[in-house]
Amino acid sequence: MSQTDEIDDSSAPLIEHLAELRNRLIHSVVAFLVGMIICFTVATPLFNFLTAPLCTVLAERGQDCDLIFISPQEGFFVAIKVSLLGGFLLAFPYIGLQMWRFVAPGLYKSEKGAFLPFLIASPFMFVLGAAFAFYVVTPLAYDFFLGFQQFGAEGEAVADGAPPLSVVFQGSAQEYLNLTIKFIVAFGLCFQLPVLLTLMGKAGLVSSEGLGNVRKYAVVGILVLAALVTPPDVITQVILFVVVYGLYEVSIFLVRRVEKKREEQLRAEGYYDDEEFDDPLMSEFEEEDGK
Repeated sequence: MSQTDEIDDSSAPLIEHLAELRNRLIHSVVAFLVGMIICFTVATPLFNFLTAPLCTVLAERGQDCDLIFISPQEGFFVAIKVSLLGGFLLAFPYIGLQMWRFVAPGLYKSEKGAFLPFLIASPFMFVLGAAFAFYVVTPLAYDFFLGFQQFGAEGEAVADGAPPLSVVFQGSAQEYLNLTIKFIVAFGLCFQLPVLLTLMGKAGLVSSEGLGNVRKYAVVGILVLAALVTPPDVITQVILFVVVYGLYEVSIFLVRRVEKKREEQLRAEGYYDDEEFDDPLMSEFEEEDGK
């Protein structure tokens, strides 16, 4: 067989994998578009649902929940953004299935059993983080923002005889939606921390001891994250810090469990011995020193 034939034979599996990847991506994009179209038909009820935190805060202050469009095309773009978010959430299970079908044939049976729980846990944790942001963080944020309104009482006047100033909220629908989506996506990604670190621990990229040693740096990083993704409200920032730091500690616990299971498996297979050193070079050096 010539060298050219060997190259052609070796490139054939690569071409097959690329073709399969293309098909999986096409299926994922089609699923996303279908989900987006479905959500576009019900964009108004979805947007009304997303305004629930703001309407609740305004109702407590005795104000009407009225958002405005400040440009003619804003209503269309609001519907598109709602459709994008809803379409992605609807299509994500199918997209995850396509990813799994592409990766699974190249994994051993044990690797499939190890990877599949993380594939299931990831969307669950994202939804949990998004729900926490929508039902807990967002109302606190808007309550903080709306606290800077000024209501001029009727019948009162300032020293120069002018009526008192009234500064009240007349929100843009697009700006409200942008901020709400920012909260949902940010917290959804933050809740991926245990899944990511546990998967890295299973792959041997991180250890529970290493995560514990950098805990003080993690605290600083979480504080910076809380300042970036939340409004300048101490209560909201403290909530985010407590939640994400708690997830970090949970990640250390999960990585430690993964390490214990790996150790037990190595013992059962006879590859782990507590009385021997893991590094054979260190053993040789100690034997020479003993001589």
